[in-house]
Amino acid sequence: MPDELLLLHEYFGHTAFRPSQQEVISHLLSGQDVLAVMPTGAGKSVCYQIPALMLEGVTLVISPLISLMKDQVTALRQNGIGAAYINSSLTREQSAEVLRRGAAGAYKLIYIAPERLETPSFQRFCQQISISMVTVDEAHCVSQWGHDFRPSYLQIARFVEGLAVRPVVSAFTATATRRVRQDIRSLLKLNRPHELVTSFNRSNLYFEVQRPEDKDEALLKLVRDRAGDSGIVYCLTRKNVEQVCALLCRHGVPATRYHAGLPTEERKKNQEDFLFDRRPVMVATNAFGMGIDKSNVNYVIHYNMPANMESYYQEAGRAGRDGSAADCILLYGPRDLRLIRYLIQNGDTREGAELTAEEREMLRRNRLRQLDQMERYCTGGGCLRERMLEYFGERLEEPCGNCSGCLAGYEDVDVTEEAQKLLSCVVRVERAGYRAGKALVYAVLQGKNTGAVSRLGLDRLSTFGLLKGLSDAHLDILTERLTERGMLLESGDSIPVLELTARAKPVLFGRQKLTVKRRKPAQPAHPALKSAADPVLLDRLKELRGRLGQRQSVPGFAIFSDAVLREICKRLPTTQKELRGISGLSTAKCDRYGEDVLAVVRAYLAEK
Repeated sequence: MPDELLLLHEYFGHTAFRPSQQEVISHLLSGQDVLAVMPTGAGKSVCYQIPALMLEGVTLVISPLISLMKDQVTALRQNGIGAAYINSSLTREQSAEVLRRGAAGAYKLIYIAPERLETPSFQRFCQQISISMVTVDEAHCVSQWGHDFRPSYLQIARFVEGLAVRPVVSAFTATATRRVRQDIRSLLKLNRPHELVTSFNRSNLYFEVQRPEDKDEALLKLVRDRAGDSGIVYCLTRKNVEQVCALLCRHGVPATRYHAGLPTEERKKNQEDFLFDRRPVMVATNAFGMGIDKSNVNYVIHYNMPANMESYYQEAGRAGRDGSAADCILLYGPRDLRLIRYLIQNGDTREGAELTAEEREMLRRNRLRQLDQMERYCTGGGCLRERMLEYFGERLEEPCGNCSGCLAGYEDVDVTEEAQKLLSCVVRVERAGYRAGKALVYAVLQGKNTGAVSRLGLDRLSTFGLLKGLSDAHLDILTERLTERGMLLESGDSIPVLELTARAKPVLFGRQKLTVKRRKPAQPAHPALKSAADPVLLDRLKELRGRLGQRQSVPGFAIFSDAVLREICKRLPTTQKELRGISGLSTAKCDRYGEDVLAVVRAYLAEK
């Protein structure tokens, strides 16, 4: 058996590499730089951790977030690997102790933030040790065209060039377009790197888009149906986070919150409550999640639509990291689209201050194009996974069978009368001398006396209140259908307005019917995967995991993932030899926790 496979089994408890892992490892061990784009859950960390164990000297891992460093180091130590981190959470004395122990050879991996590269004490440390590899995690942060640009990442190439002997350099990210990959190669000054872009398809994830009349009601049902599971609810704004977290807590859901407006200490406490499953539901903006290595997230719900497919893929991908079945559900509403478009058009003027006016305009248009792609994902028909993978340049041979598009049936619904009223309303608003967007037309049809409706006298139109019972979501489906058929146009840039075309006349005057396909409720294809383990034994093993974690002040998932616990439930090991055959259990974990696990299994079997 090759040395890397022996190490994989001893330290990580697996007998075989996942697709592409060994390819990356082989190139790094041969001394070649690597750029790898691998989705969340594909096992990126093993790709540099195995070479780090095999190469002489220390591997420096450059990471953007304190939480990522802490989780990775905790997991490595649980597996018996010498690792440490240096960041602002440590005191000066603690950091000095890590450097002292590192110089003495206590660690094979040291995690740092890019800003650390510029500190004199760390630079002196690097002159004392042998650095075998520099690994850049979340490497898309180096590119201003990535979705999370960090200027401090630009320091990395200069640091590597300043070392006495250039180490091998590896760069990893979960999502990167061709342009971002080009920036990574150039800005990190990779030397003839081996480039690997793996499949973005994560078959264990179920994808669904809902268009609920009431988002709060839909969210409560989704979370209640998953009581006891760990999940993340993403919101577009801090205000949404506060409101949604309060809603869940009022209804007895153990939720906490995270956004950039909270004090640092509160963010830290709330994140720890989530990691330790004291509060298994996290409500957050996109400020939360990058680098959160929590393997037992069973679902991710987007209360609002994200601005682009890359952000959605990365955020949704925080579910099911251990390979277990998990749900990714997006609650789409037309207001999300309007708000994001407004933010793109009227965003922070400080953003991209280093860009030229032409580059800023190109960036704005690119973001609007990305938003259009995200809208098509939410509103189109067919396989959701197929549409998502197309964005990343990947094609499915056939529909996935594990998304709401594949699993939901459709029925044709006659909406001719509703369409006539909507078209007629657009005509009458225009005849009144105004060009109106969706929001104003909808307000008139719903009979809402908003400020604009009253001020413009549109409450006196014959179409005022004709569709009083219909929601914005319902009207949006109708508008989309009319637009797809070329009967309506949305013109204008910052605030698109509705206009009729000649094609609308047959429907408007009753000579042609209009139907829409309405999706029937879908059921996830994988509930059997989740229920395969006996819930009694699974709960007991989770309780054991929690107790073991509390003793060491580490999250339970760092000791055993949900996938490991389900495998134990399936195979029911009663001896150490049988336990060591469980995938994901390292030698160190079997030695440290094996008898505790076996005692729970034996007691369970004795009751049968």
